[in-house]
This record gives sequence, C-alpha cells and structure tokens, in this order.
Amino acid sequence: MSRSVLVTGGNRGIGLAIARSFASAGDAVTVTYRSGDPPEGLGSVRCDVTDGSSVEAAFEQVEKEQGPVEVLIANAGITRDTLLLRMSEQDFTDVIDTNLTGAYRVAKRALRKMLRAHSGRIVFISSVVGLLGSAGQVNYAASKAGLVGMARSLAREVGSRSITANIVAPGFVESDLTADLSAERRDQILSEIPLGRYASADEVAGVVRWVASAEAAYVTGAVIPVDGGLGMGH
Repeated sequence: MSRSVLVTGGNRGIGLAIARSFASAGDAVTVTYRSGDPPEGLGSVRCDVTDGSSVEAAFEQVEKEQGPVEVLIANAGITRDTLLLRMSEQDFTDVIDTNLTGAYRVAKRALRKMLRAHSGRIVFISSVVGLLGSAGQVNYAASKAGLVGMARSLAREVGSRSITANIVAPGFVESDLTADLSAERRDQILSEIPLGRYASADEVAGVVRWVASAEAAYVTGAVIPVDGGLGMGH
C-alpha cells in the first residue's frame, strides 16, 4: 500500500537516496529543500526547518498533494565545524537549531495527523559522531546525540498509538565531502572502520526504509548504526 512519505533535506546525499528508495517501493514521496535545486521525479517543497511557519506551509502542501504524512524522515542538517575554543555562539546555535530543533518542529507537526490515525513512522537521521564524538564537531555531535534522547522519549509518549520513533546513525558515507578528503585522512578513517570501506547512501537508505516498514512494527526507540562497525559498543 502506498504511503505518504516526507523526507526533510532530501534533495541530495543520504536524504535523496532515502527518498528514491521509498519512491521505488511505490510510496508517494516529497522532499524538503532549503537551497539548491529540487530533485527530478519526486515531489518537492522549499522549507526551512528553522522556521516554524515554513514547516507549517510545507506540511499543508504535502497534505494537500499526497495526504497526511504517514512516514517522516527527519534528515535535514548542517555542519559548522571548528574547535570549541574557536566556535562562535552563532555556529553552535545554528547547528542545534537546524539539526535538533528542526527535527522537533517537523516531528511535532507530523504527529498531529499520526495520532489521529493511530499509526505512523518517524525516523531521525543521526550520526556515529553523535555516539563517539568528534574533535571539531562539538555542535554537530551534540545535535546528533540529542536526537537519540528525542526519539526515545517520543517512543514512550506515542507508542500506545502504534507510532514508532527510531534513530538511524550512519558512519562515513561515500559523498562529495568524503571524496574531497586528503588521501592521508581517507586512509586514517578507513583504518578505523572494521569493514574497511565507506557506506553507500543506498545502504543507509535501505535500513531507513526497513525501520519504517511493517516488518519493523515492533521496533521503536532503537539506535541502528550503519557505520561498518566504527561505533560498535555505543
């Protein structure tokens, strides 16, 4: 059965792979984007998750075009990497407001209709960095760790309505960003990953789609790593 799916930050990278994965399974999918161009072949709506009115407008459009959101993938995120002593308060608050508070905004809005339907799937895209920490990413790691507490608290609040809330925590993924790393840095990262390679965005997308599926109806409050073993034990 086709479902109404919304993927925030879905016009590139992992978000786009997730959106395409749901679409290939026959779901009606819309992605949000704040900058750049919308992807072809998918519904799209410009949305800034740091702006409550923008979030409201995006949901209203999605509900009009494909029905109430039944599956929400909270993926939108930014980085402002630098060591803490050099990190401005703006760098910190911008990352928290987008990655963590933005997820709160879209989850809260999606729950309005999910609670009435007594059904729903919410998946927050975190990161292995939120579990392990990373020098130069205090703001990013804090935002991604915060998603774990958010998802687990939400799972306890809405589980009785057959709504699940889970975390998928990717490790290093093949992307334009990792391609720009120096050979030395790439070798260092790979040496720390037991599987000895980066993930593909499609591998992350497959896990996200599974945890939002009927087969995972009894999985909630879970943190599912897709990191090649990098963060095991956390």
